Amino acid sequence: MAKKKKCPVCKVVGTTVKVGCIATGALFMVYMLNLDQKVLAWSYARVNEIFDRKPVDIKF
Repeated sequence: MAKKKKCPVCKVVGTTVKVGCIATGALFMVYMLNLDQKVLAWSYARVNEIFDRKPVDIKF
């Protein structure tokens, strides 16, 4: 059987929907797991180690 070619508009719409779903899922995961604050806390601790400041008690 010969494959039918997809129309170019369908390819663009499909790709746009896939990218949008992946981006929305990634942002939702970051929001729900509070990953932005965890990464910021980790980086803040590393910066304090580099600049030899007093220890910081980071609570999540």
